[in-house]
Amino acid sequence: MPKILVIEDEEAVRENILDLLEAEDFETIAAANGRIGVHLAICEVPDLILCDMMMPEIDGYGVLTALRQDPSTATIPFIFLTAKSAKSDFRQGMDMGADDYITKPFTRTELLSAIINRLEKHATLKKYLSPQTVINNLSPKMQLLEISLHRAIKQHNFQEFEIYYQPIVDIASGKIVAAESLLRWQSPELGMIYPTEFVPLAESTGLIVPIGKWVLKSVCKQIKSWRDAGINSLLVAVNLSAIEFNQPDFIHKIVNFIAVNDLEPHYLELELTESMIMQDVNSAIATMNKLQSLGVKIALDDFGTGYSSLIYLKNLPINTLKIDRYFIHNVANDSQKSAITKALIQMAHNLNLDVVAEGVETESELAFLRQYNCNYMQGFLFSRPLPAGEFETFLLTNKCLYV
Repeated sequence: MPKILVIEDEEAVRENILDLLEAEDFETIAAANGRIGVHLAICEVPDLILCDMMMPEIDGYGVLTALRQDPSTATIPFIFLTAKSAKSDFRQGMDMGADDYITKPFTRTELLSAIINRLEKHATLKKYLSPQTVINNLSPKMQLLEISLHRAIKQHNFQEFEIYYQPIVDIASGKIVAAESLLRWQSPELGMIYPTEFVPLAESTGLIVPIGKWVLKSVCKQIKSWRDAGINSLLVAVNLSAIEFNQPDFIHKIVNFIAVNDLEPHYLELELTESMIMQDVNSAIATMNKLQSLGVKIALDDFGTGYSSLIYLKNLPINTLKIDRYFIHNVANDSQKSAITKALIQMAHNLNLDVVAEGVETESELAFLRQYNCNYMQGFLFSRPLPAGEFETFLLTNKCLYV
């Protein structure tokens, strides 16, 4: 059943509400004042909050303000409990982000009706925004993952996260020319968690926005750090989610991170997937054009796994095509993969695009790519993704792919 947080300083009222909710099989948590309520909301991330308007220390308005500013609690349905009936009080709360009001004294029916209506509307909204995510059917592990992710983001210092870097190598010269940044999460509760597990969850909850911002900020700082150490010509790629890419202030963030770190924009590359672009081609192209006008490079990632991009490819403002690892695996021995990969390399070159083959793991795969003039390779044959320190050692020791 849904978890409801009750924030009410009058003990008798609080206990009555808790008894009523528990009789309806709701899971409940309670706070005797606003300060405790904010703390519990952030730690427990309830499905709905009932909050008294007038309380000592932090009143209901203060609680609502704090929770709406925090990414993990920003969308939790919030219902005020109030003895006030002035329209101005109602208007103020609604303008601050409250979802509903219940005026004291209220009946059992009024309370349950408000709660159920709000939970149903929120469930519909979540389903609309994230059709792939069935919140109510999360496994126990995924539920723990969601709780842990909310808690990690709440710390605002991202100490549990680390960015690894996988080298991208020029096949002709054997030299490292770029790196793809890849996020890792070392959770105290669950151990090492890879992006395939937590990124979809972060996207469905909106937490991908603060995570993505931290990644971009950290990568730009790292590029500056390497440049200060004498590593001047390394391009670093960052994967974007569709939610990040479509944020109204996305371009502003990029401009800011480049300016703060005094970077040459062409050493930052943003990786977009076909599916992201195909959601709204015209809007995506407009954003990509703005990025390229700044000097930022753009790569089309996982190419070949989408549906419609061949039609639009010549119109997309991109610099690099990344061939998905599916086509590279066993490419030398699979006639269909071989034909597709040769065609993709040739097509990209005809469009003046660089080509990166992802997931290169064997000598025969590399030999095939070399034979058909693929520009760059990335994969375990050369190196797994590395922490920044280990990757820097690779660079400073001039580790090369044999040619």
